[in-house]
Amino acid sequence: MFNILNEIPRKVTVAVSGGPDSMAVLDFLKNAHSVTACHFNHGTQHGSGAEELVTKYCKDNNIKLVTKYIKRPRPKKQSLEEFWREERLNFFHSFREQVVTGHHLQDQMEWWLFTSTHGNPRLIPYNNGNVIRPFLTTPREEFREWCIRKEVPFLDDPSNQDRKHMRNLIRNEILPLTLEVNPGLAKTIKKLVEKQNKT
Repeated sequence: MFNILNEIPRKVTVAVSGGPDSMAVLDFLKNAHSVTACHFNHGTQHGSGAEELVTKYCKDNNIKLVTKYIKRPRPKKQSLEEFWREERLNFFHSFREQVVTGHHLQDQMEWWLFTSTHGNPRLIPYNNGNVIRPFLTTPREEFREWCIRKEVPFLDDPSNQDRKHMRNLIRNEILPLTLEVNPGLAKTIKKLVEKQNKT
């Protein structure tokens, strides 16, 4: 079952990429909450497929969907990941209500490793303005299991295997090796998140 930090408002917008994490969150919240879905199309090779999946799911479940496309060119000095992150946040911040994301425990571990290698270990905060991340202590596999059990459609983005993106290198290579060295890292990070959320 999902671990939830703080109470989720009854009326929210759910950020949905089409992956198992966000699709599970949308499916989980749609029955007890008034939800709107928002989808950010990065314009990648697989972006149209993800948008089609999200659009069909929202139509089948009578959920309002708002979609955003990148319209401005990426600044030369800005990395692609940073550019996408900035554009997504600008989109999320355009909503009046709180926007729920599907960030989970593995995201926390990956971010902690990334920031540690830069000399400043940090955790993903619970909120960024109106963006909230209630599932930061939920293991990633819980979302996939939810989708399979509830027959919720989702897509695995092949670009998640691309080593040119630092987050993929950490996710697919560095984190598994780190867990071999310290199998208890997930529990440690979970406790740190819970402690941070109480203060």
